[in-house]
Amino acid sequence: MPDTLSRPIVVSEDLYLALLRENPDLCLERSKHGELIVVPPAGAAGSAANADLSTQLAIWCRKHGGIVFDSSAGFRLPDSATRSPDAAWLDGSRWTALTPAQRRGFPPLCPDFVAELLSPSDDLTETRAKMAEYLANGARLGWLLDPFRRAVEVYRPGREPEIREDAHTVDGEHVLPGFVLDLDPIFALAT
Repeated sequence: MPDTLSRPIVVSEDLYLALLRENPDLCLERSKHGELIVVPPAGAAGSAANADLSTQLAIWCRKHGGIVFDSSAGFRLPDSATRSPDAAWLDGSRWTALTPAQRRGFPPLCPDFVAELLSPSDDLTETRAKMAEYLANGARLGWLLDPFRRAVEVYRPGREPEIREDAHTVDGEHVLPGFVLDLDPIFALAT
């Protein structure tokens, strides 16, 4: 009997949306090629760390504007993939340009900023490819947070990722001006 689970399962967008409606407790992403990606739920430590990440970003956002999203938000990227970053931020003008229906569903855009927090079940190579996908679809800044190496990889359009080992903070540069993420509580919670 062939091992069908080791091969990607390709689904149409309609079937993908139907699967989501029928299985609201599952976190499913879809690649630009239509491959179904099952995202396992976060463990308690990873969830707590991700909540801290989103909270720090949300506190900054209240003062500076825009919209913050947690890991449960999905975005339909320009390449047709549907992805759910662990944390994301969108400029407010881009949010208000969406129709109410687009806001309720998967907005057809890539956030301006995305962050992924590596968990024990994540593959580093696949997560790096996901970060590159965000940039290719219009993200202006991305962070891959790796609590196991105490490192952050900073992704910017047109540049190679910058890897910062033993990092304690990372700043939002021109995309999130004035935002400095305190990595210590996130890394302490996640490991």
